[in-house]
Amino acid sequence: MARKTVRFNKGGVGKLPQHKPVLYRIQTEGGKDNYVGIAKRGRVQARITEHLGEIPGAKVQVEQMSRIQDARTKEARLIVRGQPKYNKHGK
Repeated sequence: MARKTVRFNKGGVGKLPQHKPVLYRIQTEGGKDNYVGIAKRGRVQARITEHLGEIPGAKVQVEQMSRIQDARTKEARLIVRGQPKYNKHGK
């Protein structure tokens, strides 16, 4: 599915598509994942905006998924493999 990377600030988040569920990664300038999450269709911008000021990051990368279940499956796999610093481990 489609991927898009924007700056992790209000202006960047406002440019993200809302019409499909997404898997998102809040990343450092070097591309290391600080947080991995999912957002349902229509809640993409609101969900990522909730993290502003709480999770440090330079950019956010979203990957649109056809179903929310696909996003959940990939999220779990990425958390186990990469162990992002701000995800709760053992989830």
